[in-house]
Amino acid sequence: MFYRFSAFWLRSSTEMFCFLRPVRRLCLEKVSPRWFFCSRAFSGAEAVNALRPFYFAVHPDFFGQHPKEREVNENSLQKLSVYLENLQKPGSKSLKPTQLTFYVRETDQNSSEGQEPFSTLGFRAVKFTLHTRDLLSTVLYILNSCSLSVEHVQSLNSNVRPQPPKEAKRMSDRPIKWDKSYYSFTGFRDPDEDLEHVSKMETTLTSWLGSNGKRAIKKLENSLPLRKELDRLKDELSHQLQLSDIRWQRSWGLAHRCSQLHSLGRLAQQNLETLKNAKGCTVIFTDRSGISAVGHVMLGTMDVHHHWTKLFERLPSYFDLQRRLLLLENQISRLLGDIQVVYIEELQPVLTLDEYYSLLDVFYKRLLKNRVPFHPQSLRGLQMILNSDRYAPSLHELGHFNIPTLCDLANLKWFILTRAQQARENMKRKDELKVIEDELIQASTKKFSLEKFYKEPSVSSKQMVDCCKRLLGQSLPYLQGMHLCVSHFYSVMQDGDLCIPWNWKNGEAIK
Repeated sequence: MFYRFSAFWLRSSTEMFCFLRPVRRLCLEKVSPRWFFCSRAFSGAEAVNALRPFYFAVHPDFFGQHPKEREVNENSLQKLSVYLENLQKPGSKSLKPTQLTFYVRETDQNSSEGQEPFSTLGFRAVKFTLHTRDLLSTVLYILNSCSLSVEHVQSLNSNVRPQPPKEAKRMSDRPIKWDKSYYSFTGFRDPDEDLEHVSKMETTLTSWLGSNGKRAIKKLENSLPLRKELDRLKDELSHQLQLSDIRWQRSWGLAHRCSQLHSLGRLAQQNLETLKNAKGCTVIFTDRSGISAVGHVMLGTMDVHHHWTKLFERLPSYFDLQRRLLLLENQISRLLGDIQVVYIEELQPVLTLDEYYSLLDVFYKRLLKNRVPFHPQSLRGLQMILNSDRYAPSLHELGHFNIPTLCDLANLKWFILTRAQQARENMKRKDELKVIEDELIQASTKKFSLEKFYKEPSVSSKQMVDCCKRLLGQSLPYLQGMHLCVSHFYSVMQDGDLCIPWNWKNGEAIK
């Protein structure tokens, strides 16, 4: 147990270092007395330690069952990483404000007192804008914005004065509103003007593309050799190992992906016959090694070759477990009126085959013990997914039922039967929307001569359709030959892909 916890914390800490890139030495400027008085610089190592409670509260791995919130946190952590890196560069006084949104888990350190309460799912949305000028004030601002303690920061920098308790800060918690002459005299930037400028510039599609198009083109051109190398490596390994596909769970850069394929290629040279056990499988580079719930071979990017080799050696036994899992799904289906038991990767937490089998087994044994009579084939054509939450069953907008393994079985039949027709209508609407979405993606790709047009998993078909319809009514010459991703934010990715929010507008974004 200790080893598993240590391994988990090591991996999480490593990811924290990926989000919070190495920070160079910093000479602190004069800072606002609203925060603190300090006499020495705050080092990068101290910043990492100080932000540990924050990362523990927002780390994407803890949002496996909530893919939308997970992706929002991943995107915000990437933007935060860029902000902190730019903060260390010369001319950081002119750094523009960065608006961030995080879903913060309830932990021992934070409290909902005086804040938006935590949802029944155990987290809440926190939005704030960074317009700080040094590392220490940034760390404190983040912690306070998320209602996390700053007491440990004082131990890292003995001259840091934490904010007083909530009961004693009614007046002191108000931001100081300086006169315009203060900013003219000191040379500091007026945060109100910065925020107004950002609001005007960052939320306008055409102006944002105009400002970032050339930078994206340059990055895209620089990435072309790596893109060719990635395609070559992927094709060679897929052919050599007779794989169905090679994928990545996260939006790693091209250099990172090529490095992972090189590692797999070296392992294939050493243990080709063992790796051929994966014939016909899909290999996914992800956070941990194992076999996924749908039978994909997951290669943990933090694991050494020895772990990968052991996994490939055990594949035959996993295939046997997969056959037993399919049988178990069919048995559950027959007990519940032939409803189809499915696992939806985009909507469910990443589970190994063993974990998913245990989940199904618990539910199946409960069904056998508490038989719920369903008319045979009465639910044929409908779908359900299982999860380990202790909440009541629900009907998803995409048409499938979300059934907790420990739900009240006595009420389960009534719930499913009274919503069966609505489920069929939702599924029909989903299929129709998917057809429209595919047509609009093709039309947009053709009109703007895009090299690639895709969306992030958290963007629904309905959102994508709305985005494409409005795009087709625009003239956007900047997009020719580009890789365009529909997301929830504006960004130029490190390899030149352009990200735009699905709800873009030539003005303020749609709420």
